[in-house]
Amino acid sequence: MSTTALGRLLGRGKEAEIFEYGSKVAKLYAPGGRKEAAFREAAILASLEGAGLPVPIVWGVQRIDQRWGLVMDRVSGASFAERMRQDHLTIPACLEDMAQLHLRIHACAAVRLGSLTARLVSNIRNAEALDPSLRTTLLARLPGMQPSDRLCHGDFHPMNILGEPTEAVVIDWLDAISGDPAADVCRSYLLLQLNWPEIAVAYVDAYCRTAGISRRRVFRWLPVLAASRLTENVPHEVPRLLELCRAEANDE
Repeated sequence: MSTTALGRLLGRGKEAEIFEYGSKVAKLYAPGGRKEAAFREAAILASLEGAGLPVPIVWGVQRIDQRWGLVMDRVSGASFAERMRQDHLTIPACLEDMAQLHLRIHACAAVRLGSLTARLVSNIRNAEALDPSLRTTLLARLPGMQPSDRLCHGDFHPMNILGEPTEAVVIDWLDAISGDPAADVCRSYLLLQLNWPEIAVAYVDAYCRTAGISRRRVFRWLPVLAASRLTENVPHEVPRLLELCRAEANDE
């Protein structure tokens, strides 16, 4: 058992909290569970570190104050979200840097990760807010979507990118999955649309320019990703998500 005491709270998300922990940080999941999540994320981070991706170095999984979590190197510097909110003139450059990072992630093959399509099927089947006919329509779309074995972050947005652009580190890899990069970009668009809509389309455009793909390839994933998001139980998002479930893919 470690004798290191938790320090001050550095950040809080839906799944976990980040605390100072000596010279490192401890990411602790909610009390009463998530042991498997801590080991899963630790394994993902160890694998990605070996692949040379800019991720925090993980040192172990521990139970601290009755909560399971990871001990990792502390990443210095503000998030891209903080940088863009403090100075709107930095937004175009930050979005371009985000796109480059995202493309670097997608250049890697996913190793021993689950299937994005399988996750979407499961979530859509369990999305109680969907009426049966819409659920059937959305499930029918999935077999025709682009299959791929690329590494997808699953939660890629400006709060999860820390540090200076040339030394940025990507955090929160619990949702990493194997799938189509365009779907991962569309997931980023969806999260931005729900929380920072002013930059949502601009990010898609930055990625599409960098990757040489069309908006249409990204946005055709939007209805199924919105339906999947319904299972994440964010009540105020439900009306907007149901609207997006019915959306057609945007024109190129």
